Amino acid sequence: MDYDIIIVGAGISGINAAYRIQSQLPNHRYAILEARNAIGGTWDLFKYPGIRSDSDLFTFGFSWNPWNQDNPIAEGASISKYMRDTAAQYGIDKHIHFQHRLLAADWSSADNVWKLAVDHEGAPKSYTARFVIFGTGYYNYHEPLTADVPGLNQFQGQVIHPQFWPEDLDYTDKKVVIIGSGATAVTLLPKMAEKAAKVTMLQRSPTYILALPNRQSSLLSWILPNTINRKLQRLRWIITSRFFFLFCQTFPWMARLLLKLSVVRQLPKNIPHDPHFKPRYNPWDQRLCVCPDGDFFRSLHTGHADVKTDTIRQVTATGIELNSGDFLDADIIVTATGLKLQMAGGTSITVDGEKQRVPDKYLWNGVMLQDLPNASFVIGYTNASWTLGADATALFVCRLLKWMERHHKVAAIPRLNPGLARQMQPRRLLNLNSTYVTAAEKDLPKAADRGPWQPRDNYLSDLMFAKYGRLDQGLEWIDGPWKKQQ
Repeated sequence: MDYDIIIVGAGISGINAAYRIQSQLPNHRYAILEARNAIGGTWDLFKYPGIRSDSDLFTFGFSWNPWNQDNPIAEGASISKYMRDTAAQYGIDKHIHFQHRLLAADWSSADNVWKLAVDHEGAPKSYTARFVIFGTGYYNYHEPLTADVPGLNQFQGQVIHPQFWPEDLDYTDKKVVIIGSGATAVTLLPKMAEKAAKVTMLQRSPTYILALPNRQSSLLSWILPNTINRKLQRLRWIITSRFFFLFCQTFPWMARLLLKLSVVRQLPKNIPHDPHFKPRYNPWDQRLCVCPDGDFFRSLHTGHADVKTDTIRQVTATGIELNSGDFLDADIIVTATGLKLQMAGGTSITVDGEKQRVPDKYLWNGVMLQDLPNASFVIGYTNASWTLGADATALFVCRLLKWMERHHKVAAIPRLNPGLARQMQPRRLLNLNSTYVTAAEKDLPKAADRGPWQPRDNYLSDLMFAKYGRLDQGLEWIDGPWKKQQ
């Protein structure tokens, strides 16, 4: 099973990379290894009520096959269908090997190839590839982030983590407590409140929530051809999202005020802004939560939804006792406390049999890992749509492989100069202080304050690098023919 390029994962990163490869490198043979039996990654895996994007689909969708609806925020089922339809339309689905889980990847310096050990429904298979693109995202699909909730095992009702939602769960007329205040909790509360007797979002500290109109159309959509209108729509969202992020970072006090005014006018009289919607941090120190058409705030007016800001003393058989002395009755507890992060889908990575620990390595320009030949890790942004970063990575990989073929290079290896290493100061790879991100720092690659080892956070500059950036800084080259002689 010899390929020029193997992509790991048939989620949005893998589908995007596949399109870029087959359109820009038509003479390269590629395959996608997908551990599950469906396209979609996160959007096919997660089944909790109301699951939706927390980025707009105009930038989260593919630039080469734009999202063709007017709603910027879409539910998971719609996103999954969009990805399946896209893969079928461009023939990408014919390259996907379903239920092929990558267990180990070993680079052979003697042969200048990756040797991949794959499990296919319990049977071992072997692949080789000149280049590997890890498009697995950074969530652990098999293990959630453990919630440290005292006495949770005493609860006699149902405890559910959103990552493993039972599709047959009936919460009609039940009392539900959602522990957490992130995007998942903000999504679950209004959806569950439609059927449940009472849904309470219990948060240790609040987050910023922005209501967004979920239908975006303009006069241009009636004047311009659809293709041009969608491109302009995407560009407009890229620019406005970037400016809003920079505004929040530059003038945090003003951003806090504007967000407060937006929230206060949507709250019912019995729920005060402080403490329930007054975060201790500045906007975009953690990811901003978006609620389409203000559904989160509208649910608070129904009497079936509530917010409680407090800490947990203990969970009892029938609910949650808070440190304030209050008690929340519960039939169901949902631990929406974040996801466990993991690189490369937990694959064992070695070079000539020597184990490579991802957390010990720096990420070169946000796309390749120090000391790993011919391998790319697709990582999106925390302050913009994931797909923007994924596409910048795919475009760079295509340019790199064209250059290698043209200059007779068989391998590219990021190397850290020891002198530079002594001068560098550490930086966070993901610029968020969310609990699940800080808890995962020990498992993620490293970043620094200089050189090609800086973390990425700006799509436009990353796109420029992908197309025109230097290839002679921090890369070691191995001479030889890129393509095998047939």
